[in-house]
Amino acid sequence: MPNPKRFPSLKALKVFQEAGRHLSFKRAADELFISPSAVSHQVRNLENYLGVQLFVRKTRSLEFTDAGRKYFAFLDEMFARLEAETHQLFTEYGRGLIRLCVPPFFANELLLPRLHSFQALMPDTDIRLTTQPSLMKSHPAEADLSILLGKDEWPDLVAHRLFAWRLVVACAPSLMPTLDPKSFDCLNGKTLIVHENRPHSWENWARALGVAPPRAGKIIRFDSMSSLVQAAAQGLGVALVSWPLSRNWFESGALVRVFDRVVETGEFFCLAYRPGEAERMDIAQLIEWIVGEFGTHEKN
Repeated sequence: MPNPKRFPSLKALKVFQEAGRHLSFKRAADELFISPSAVSHQVRNLENYLGVQLFVRKTRSLEFTDAGRKYFAFLDEMFARLEAETHQLFTEYGRGLIRLCVPPFFANELLLPRLHSFQALMPDTDIRLTTQPSLMKSHPAEADLSILLGKDEWPDLVAHRLFAWRLVVACAPSLMPTLDPKSFDCLNGKTLIVHENRPHSWENWARALGVAPPRAGKIIRFDSMSSLVQAAAQGLGVALVSWPLSRNWFESGALVRVFDRVVETGEFFCLAYRPGEAERMDIAQLIEWIVGEFGTHEKN
């Protein structure tokens, strides 16, 4: 049994919290700038210390045990409080800091190219920018603001719709001579690029259009929209590309639309935050800036 006069190391607790937040040792390792094996080792040591299994380890994923889920919820709240108190200290005695969490492709394509204008607006406010996959629909406990993708399923948050998430079929210009923009059947036998976390995207796309799903000659899978778009631009196959996030790829000529149709997914990119966060002047200014910069995409 654990020594009642001692507690697990703060490092081990933080590693467990990150692993639980991502349900992935690899993503936790990326967040903490350590190796996945180091994450696994820290979690295993914590489990041994507690005498309780916290995760069910599967081949390519993690699942909480009942004890792990309960302990994670406690620690997540504890670390959020710790970060909030630390942030308050900075607010009162140091430079302002806003913690913003966004999907990686959103950050690369929209946020980073325009962030300099916010820096010019608020030069004394620092921003801590982190990323999480768009499939992770929860607002991180340690974030002040986040960009979430979903269907308004956040009853405990304030959420501002920015723009609808749509899909277009795209490929490199070099592949267009092998395709017929007037026939969806031209995709049959072609190499289709698929987002690993959205394995049924082509079937859903076809259902939205009322046509038969394409019969792929070959499938290439990627675990991020950035990799998917780059693969399409390099001529590796035909992809369903996020719109309007990928606009710059089309304007540069790296990608072309195979068909004119744009498919609505029913999901929206939203700016989300906990009630009361907007009472801080610096956060209120960033909210106004994000809504002003990106909310206009709803018309496009």
